[in-house]
Amino acid sequence: MTKKGQTKSFVYGGLMLLLFLYPLFMSTYRIHLANLVLIYVILTSSLRAVYISGQLSLGHAAFMGIGAYVSAILAKHLGWSPWCTIPIGGLAAMTAGILVGFPFSRLRAIYFSMASLFFGIIITALTGVIPHLTGYLGGMPGIPRLFGFSKVPYYYFFLILTLLSLLVLYRIERSRIGMTLKCVAQSYLAASSRGIDEARARIRALGIGCFFAGLAGACYAHYNTFISPSNFSMFPSIFLVVYLLVGGTRGFAGPIVGAAVLFLIPFIMGGLKGYAPFVLAGVLAVVIFLIPQGLISLPGQIKLLMGRPRADGRVSQNAS
Repeated sequence: MTKKGQTKSFVYGGLMLLLFLYPLFMSTYRIHLANLVLIYVILTSSLRAVYISGQLSLGHAAFMGIGAYVSAILAKHLGWSPWCTIPIGGLAAMTAGILVGFPFSRLRAIYFSMASLFFGIIITALTGVIPHLTGYLGGMPGIPRLFGFSKVPYYYFFLILTLLSLLVLYRIERSRIGMTLKCVAQSYLAASSRGIDEARARIRALGIGCFFAGLAGACYAHYNTFISPSNFSMFPSIFLVVYLLVGGTRGFAGPIVGAAVLFLIPFIMGGLKGYAPFVLAGVLAVVIFLIPQGLISLPGQIKLLMGRPRADGRVSQNAS
C-alpha cells in the first residue's frame, strides 16, 4: 500500500472510531441531532442516485413521506413490527418511484424537475384522502418506537444503516449500472447510439433513489413518533437539493458533507431559526459563485493555492 493509501486508511479508521465513540461524550440533545443528520445523509445520498442519471428531483421528500406513512400505518393501525414495516416502507417508495418513472422518464432537465415537484404536492394532498389513518394536517402521532426513549440505541442503528446504505449506493455508482446512468446524463443521444435504453436507465435510478428515501422516511417516522405532511412538502425537497449542490455533485461524498453541514444550520441559529431558508439560499449562492464544485472541492483548492508560484517564480515549499 502506498503512503497516500495508508494515510487514507488511517483517516477513515479514525473517523469510524470517532463516530462509534460519539455518544459516550455527547449530551442527549447532540445525539438527537446526530440521529437526524444520519437520516438526512441517507436521504440526500439517495437524491444523488437520481441526479447521476441527469435528472434533478424537486419532489424527493415525497418519497420519504411514502415510506414514512406506509411504515407508520402498518405499525400503528395493523400492529406490525417496525422492523418489518421499515423495509416495506422503502419498497413502497421504490414502487412509487418506478410508477412515476414510466410517464416522466422521457422528460429532461427542468421539465422533469417541475413534474417531480407537482408529484410531491400531489402526494402531500393525498394524505387528506384517508385522514382517519394519516391525521392529515393535524399529523399522525403515536407511531410505535423501535427502541425505548434513549437516543443512543437509535444512534448506533442509524449509523450502521447509514454506512450500509452508503456502501450499497457507492457500489452501485461504481458498477456498470452507475456507469450507464452517468453515460445517459452526459449525452442521451450517445447513450442511445450504444444501445442504452434511456428510459429504463432513468426508471432504474428513480427506483434505487426512492427505495433509500423511503427507508430514511420510515426510520424518521419511528424515531420521531410523529409525522405530518409538512415534513415531506416542497420545502424539505428543496433543502435536499441545496444540500446536494452545496456539498458537491462531482463526488460521492458531496451529499454526505452537504447534509452533515447544512442540516445543522437551523439548530445553530436558535431563535433565528425562521431565517434559516435565507441563510441556506445565501450559502448556495456563495458556493455557486466561489466554490462551483462544492464543499468537497475545498481541500483540493486549498492545496492548489498553497502550491501556486510566488512572486519570485518559485513554488511555495508548503505545496508538498
